[in-house]
Amino acid sequence: MPEETVHLQTGDALILVDVQLDFLPGGRLAVPRGDEVVPALNRYVAVFRGLTFPVVATRDWHPADHCSFRERGGPWPPHCVAGSDGARFAPRLDLPCEAHIVSKAAAQDKDAYSGFEGTDLDAWLKRAGVRRVFVGGLATDYCVLNTVRDALRLDYAAFLLADAVRAVDVQAGDGTRAMEEMRRLGARCIEFGNIAA
Repeated sequence: MPEETVHLQTGDALILVDVQLDFLPGGRLAVPRGDEVVPALNRYVAVFRGLTFPVVATRDWHPADHCSFRERGGPWPPHCVAGSDGARFAPRLDLPCEAHIVSKAAAQDKDAYSGFEGTDLDAWLKRAGVRRVFVGGLATDYCVLNTVRDALRLDYAAFLLADAVRAVDVQAGDGTRAMEEMRRLGARCIEFGNIAA
């Protein structure tokens, strides 16, 4: 991890990607060690809240017959069905009551890994004057990767919170390859120790 100090400033926002029960150990689509992102993200939340900077939380919010489910020919077991227990945010996640919640992949026949795809996230961030996004959550090789990729495409500066992501690793090394791709596209990988308020 590069030894750099990142000074937080007006125009920064924290994006928590899909920290939902179905992606944690015991969930329908558990990410290995996915629960480890919760305390890591809580440290970032505390800093952003202390500065009154925006906090966003994305979530999968699927219909019961979503196209990504195996029964419909998709790759995944049913997960994060809208309104279900599995779709709830992790109870230990210190999600601020004022956090902006982004529900994605809510249409039956369209999947979306990115928090920007088919949502109001870009418009909401622009209204809030956000220019840099700090992204962590689940999973490194799917929804985190695609959210960071879209943030860069939409001209945000993107910081990947490397200590607050975990990968599915369907193929061994997928998470590492995803982090390398994000860096190649222009994201900066940092950890909590790099942050200076």
